[in-house]
Amino acid sequence: MSTPQQVVIVGGGLAGAKTAEALRGHGFSGAVTLLAAEPHLPYERPPLSKGYLAGDASFDDAIVHPEDWYRDNNIDLRRGTRATAIDAAGHRVHLGDDTTIGYDKLVLATGAQPRRLRLPGADARGVHYLRTREDSDAIRSRFGDGKRLIVVGGGWIGLEVAAAARGAGTHVTLLEAAELPLLAVLGPELAQVFADLHSANGVELRLGARIEAITTEHGAATGVRLTGDTTVGADAIVVGVGVTPDLALAEAAGLELDNGVLVDASLRSSDPDIYAVGDIANHDHPVLGHRVRVEHWATALNQPATAAASLLGDAVTYTDLPYFFSDQYDLGMEYVGHAPRDSYDQVVVRGDLAKREFVAFWLADGRIKAAMNVNVWDVIDQIKPLIARAKQVDTGRLADPDVPYTAL
Repeated sequence: MSTPQQVVIVGGGLAGAKTAEALRGHGFSGAVTLLAAEPHLPYERPPLSKGYLAGDASFDDAIVHPEDWYRDNNIDLRRGTRATAIDAAGHRVHLGDDTTIGYDKLVLATGAQPRRLRLPGADARGVHYLRTREDSDAIRSRFGDGKRLIVVGGGWIGLEVAAAARGAGTHVTLLEAAELPLLAVLGPELAQVFADLHSANGVELRLGARIEAITTEHGAATGVRLTGDTTVGADAIVVGVGVTPDLALAEAAGLELDNGVLVDASLRSSDPDIYAVGDIANHDHPVLGHRVRVEHWATALNQPATAAASLLGDAVTYTDLPYFFSDQYDLGMEYVGHAPRDSYDQVVVRGDLAKREFVAFWLADGRIKAAMNVNVWDVIDQIKPLIARAKQVDTGRLADPDVPYTAL
């Protein structure tokens, strides 16, 4: 395999910036071009629904690298530049200004886009989605005493927005179609913990809610009409009903797709000169033993090192387990592993659910698939080997806080 001379990275988020960093860290001295559609320096997105949204952190804290880092490392960072098409046969990327740029190797880090409501009134003013800094700023401007906010969707983003809004004194109504928030992610045993947490902090939960329309007046949202002709009023609405991977470029390039860009263990796509990292990568995970695509910060942070080494010719695979975290009110949590709905047959809890100080484990056939620690810290590194080794564990000892993880 010949060493590439020109690497182009499409996507100016955390994954794109970390890919550029990893290339230089591996000693690559060729040309690196980073195409960022947004006008900002590449930044991390979790603060947009956490500290930055709550007003506890500045946007600068989310910046991956300062501007002079790109200059000092000879990275051609093109802000406000959108890739519009990929000519895989000709090894060229078409840009929004009708120019093109050639590549030897291409890394796609195009991320995901929020799912949009398709309902009457959904395009009204005051209906917000959260993906960019500007989105976060607009949502935060709707917070405050006496203001009413509706959050549509009880996933992680919806709950974090609700927590930030309540912290600013906003009246929050959360509408969730399922019987509990996070039900599809955590199952009923653990989802109830988060329902109780938000209820205790003053969020009005409306579960099993079915939305018929966004009510409007003079083009601005005034609330939501539910089935049964019930109307909930609000000054603004935040929609958090999941995201979809941004696959337009990958599809146009002819890459194999299935719930993302299909990549091998080294993050190489069906085109040997194109790699995918972050939200769009449907990765053949060598530890989990199956494909997984996760839309989490840790994936965008860590996959680029493997992709960079691989495209430079190293025989490497990405083996990190999926990981994410959330902070809501006085609850902090971390989740490691992968246990989607119907993939497990047992949940074991070590600790006190009522006090919200516990570690929960999702198991299949006695083997740990995932774990979540809530207000219990410094245990993730002890738990990861239990998931990676996929050995059966004694669930009684697993539930016993006095049994060290190393003894399992």
